[in-house]
Amino acid sequence: MKKIIVPVDFSEYSENALKVAAKIAKDQSAEIIVVHMMGLNTGTLSKETSPGIEGMFYVKLTRKRFEEFLDKEYLNDLTIHQVVKNHTVFNKLDLIAQEHDADLIIMGSHGSSGLSEVFVGSNTEKVVRTANTPVLVIKDITDSDMRKAVFACDFKKESLKAFKTAMSIFNSLKIEVNLVFINLSGDHFLSTKDIDKRILDFIVQVTEFKILQEDVAIYCDYIVENGIFNYAEKVKADLISLPTHGRRGLAHFFSGSIGEDIVNHSKLPVLTVRMAH
Repeated sequence: MKKIIVPVDFSEYSENALKVAAKIAKDQSAEIIVVHMMGLNTGTLSKETSPGIEGMFYVKLTRKRFEEFLDKEYLNDLTIHQVVKNHTVFNKLDLIAQEHDADLIIMGSHGSSGLSEVFVGSNTEKVVRTANTPVLVIKDITDSDMRKAVFACDFKKESLKAFKTAMSIFNSLKIEVNLVFINLSGDHFLSTKDIDKRILDFIVQVTEFKILQEDVAIYCDYIVENGIFNYAEKVKADLISLPTHGRRGLAHFFSGSIGEDIVNHSKLPVLTVRMAH
C-alpha cells in the first residue's frame, strides 16, 4: 500500500479518518493525500468577474485551514499531499484516487446516528457505490484498532476480484479474516449442499490465500444486515467488509440500499471493495 486518499471537511470525523490513515501509512510506508472539496459555484471562482476575488479568497482560506488542520504530531515523518478541488459531486473523489493511483480511500463518518458535514446524507453512499478504489469508512477513533475482520461474500464468480483485493488489504495490514456466507430464508435460501459447492468452486480459484472450505462460516438470518452484524458481534470483529457492485448497488442479497445501510448503521468501520464489472 503506497497511497491513501482522505477527504476532509476539517471536522472531528475527518480527523478520525486522518488518524487511522496516519497509523496505516506509518505501518505501510505510504503517502497520504488529503482532499478538500469546496463546492463553490462557478461564478464564485470566475476570474473575469468580481466574485472571482471571493473565489480566490476561499482557496487561500482553505489552504490556511489545511496548514492548521495538518499540524498534528501523529503526522510527523509522513509525506502529506494537499489537494483542493471545487467538485460538488462526490463520485469525483474516485477520479482523484485514480489520478494519484491510490490504494485506499478512508472517510470519516458520524456513526449509526448518521453522517456529518460534507459526508451528510448520501455522499458516503455515492463514494461507496462509484469508487473503483476500496473505501474504508471510519466511525470513531476508538474503534480504529482493526485486528479482526468479517468479510461477507456471496462466493460467486463476479466477487473474485473484490475478494482478492480485500484479502490482499487484510494481509498487508495483518488483519485476521472471518469469511461468512449469509444464508437467508425465503427465495434466497440455499441448501447446505448447494452452499458447499459454491464455496468450493470459489476457493479453488483463490489458492494463493490458502483458504479451506471449513474456513467459511455459514450464518442463517432473516435479514442480510442483521446476519452480518450478528455474526460480526459473535466473532468479536473490529471491521466489517463486503463487495460492492458499483452504481447498481451491492450484488446478490446486497442489492438496493442494504450496502448503504450497513455503511451508515454499522458501529464498526466498514471496508467496501468494488466487484468486477
